[in-house]
Amino acid sequence: MRKIPLSRSAGACAAAIVLSLAALTGCGQSGSATASSGYSGPIGPVNLKQVCPAKIVVQTDWNPEAEHGLTYEMLGPDPKIDAGAKKIVGPLFSHGRYTGVDIEIRAGGPAIGFQSVTSQMYQDPSIMFGYTDTDHSVQTAATTPTTGVFAPLHINPQMIMWDPATYPNVHTIADLKAAKATVLYYQGTPFMDYFIGAGILDKSQVDGSYDGTPANFVAAEGKKAQQGFASAEPYLYQQKIAQWHKPVAYQLINDAGYPIYASQLAVRSGDLGADAACLRRLVPVMQQAEVDYFADPAKVNALIVQAAAKYDTGWVYDIGEAGYATATMRKLGIVGNENGTVGAVDPARVQHIIDITRPVYAAEKVSIPAKLTPDQISTNQFIDPKIGFPS
Repeated sequence: MRKIPLSRSAGACAAAIVLSLAALTGCGQSGSATASSGYSGPIGPVNLKQVCPAKIVVQTDWNPEAEHGLTYEMLGPDPKIDAGAKKIVGPLFSHGRYTGVDIEIRAGGPAIGFQSVTSQMYQDPSIMFGYTDTDHSVQTAATTPTTGVFAPLHINPQMIMWDPATYPNVHTIADLKAAKATVLYYQGTPFMDYFIGAGILDKSQVDGSYDGTPANFVAAEGKKAQQGFASAEPYLYQQKIAQWHKPVAYQLINDAGYPIYASQLAVRSGDLGADAACLRRLVPVMQQAEVDYFADPAKVNALIVQAAAKYDTGWVYDIGEAGYATATMRKLGIVGNENGTVGAVDPARVQHIIDITRPVYAAEKVSIPAKLTPDQISTNQFIDPKIGFPS
């Protein structure tokens, strides 16, 4: 149904999950970055041709979805969907004007055999940007370091949900501990290790068998809680899953003490210097694309739904879910400004993420650099502080 976290595994092809509970078949790598859009219109006020590669390649962390909306917003006229390679290519536009280069957006998850985005970035140097979470960037800082340059999601949309009818006195994730509710989650999810270590949940009550399908939650008839995404599952369980068809209650994991920046657009840390001239012009384009997308998401959402259908990975994503996602992300502040600026990060928050994940990874024998600093994980150096959502 929803993305399987890749923060700890570079998996081979796994059974993935859709509303119908069908298993996906086939693994594969995304195609090479050879095809171009063929667009040759006049270049507008933002000229990326002078400082950027001819094609900006973005590796996303899942199938096309509204969380990637700003990236699709940058596509200009007549983008080309390559269903076989699970990618889309088009001229890169900024605020309705051509920038002189192309953008290629690659699907993740099943399209890359459920490998992590970071591993793809280090296998394929043509990838300039990858969608990565800050906790994953901490985890891989010693081996395959990445640095986020733009944070499209101000708050992580991941949550834990429960049946409010079964648990009327549960209002937070911590309340599930007193209720002794079983909590379903993906095995190897870092936030669950943090919750257990912090005493928010008991190890005895968590169940790492969640595979993304609704089957276990539905079969429990409300007795079990489950991880998910606030931008998807509340809509799906109330509107689309016939065996449930009622509301769920939830709390964001951000609000329970695990405030990562999810799905940052990151580059290989070693490329920051070489890419700096491009990033100085391109990151503000991303900022404006984020604002433009959420101001009027309908056209881009239609393209996202079309691409998801053509990729035919088993991922079911319709216009209703896309619309719910964009509305919910704005309503809950999942997208928003950091001190008046879209896409910026708070270094103190990044340091907190380093501090709370270090013991989690130490328990797994993962070496984290002793002097790891927030600016190595996320940087605001290319952000235009004047660009943000209207207050």
